[in-house]
Amino acid sequence: TLTEREQKVLRLRFGLDDGRARTLEEVGKEFNVTRERIRQIEAKALRKLRHPSRSRKLKEFLE
Repeated sequence: TLTEREQKVLRLRFGLDDGRARTLEEVGKEFNVTRERIRQIEAKALRKLRHPSRSRKLKEFLE
């Protein structure tokens, strides 16, 4: 499961809420951390979503 922080980072980075994707810099300012830290959080969240067990659940959800 993604943490709230990971969810929010992905939502902002990919513009899932409002259609406007944010840069690492913009998201970093919102969380008061560096863009590198946001990159790390994003990478970890995407790794979690790509894990085989999660992929099956996502596929079931999308069907």
